[in-house]
Amino acid sequence: MALRKAGVLVLGWLLVGVGVVALPLPGPGLLILLAGLVVLSQEYPWAERRVEPVKKKAFDVAKASVSSYPKLLLSALGACSIIAFGVFLCIDPRIPRLATIPALGPIGPLEVGPEVPLGGWGTGLSIIFSGFIALGVLVYSVIRFRGEAVAERQASRTA
Repeated sequence: MALRKAGVLVLGWLLVGVGVVALPLPGPGLLILLAGLVVLSQEYPWAERRVEPVKKKAFDVAKASVSSYPKLLLSALGACSIIAFGVFLCIDPRIPRLATIPALGPIGPLEVGPEVPLGGWGTGLSIIFSGFIALGVLVYSVIRFRGEAVAERQASRTA
């Protein structure tokens, strides 16, 4: 019983922490926060009271993000950019820069600059994983909310 409670607390607070950190970043921060609150609601009444408002807000944000094709396109491009950056870190964690000749300035092929702090396989794979999670959440949002979002947008135009 104590081991289960400890596991619930560690997992719940870890998800809440990651969710709070991910809120301003591209990706599913609000959904991760919601998952943490759902886990913590097994032990804390205050967390149970906050699940429904956060769930409503998370679903409203997800619905708004798939309400138009430009928003869908930007979200998909953002997730693909995250994946591309992760691949870049896996392939070569150094910053590319143009080769330079002092008298002529930047020219020719790229030469490799200093290494990106915390770059490499571990960082790259975790960023790639984050990008795929973002794409998965986007696909889920399209399947779950796209019809509702379009109907609401059309209703607001006619009103």
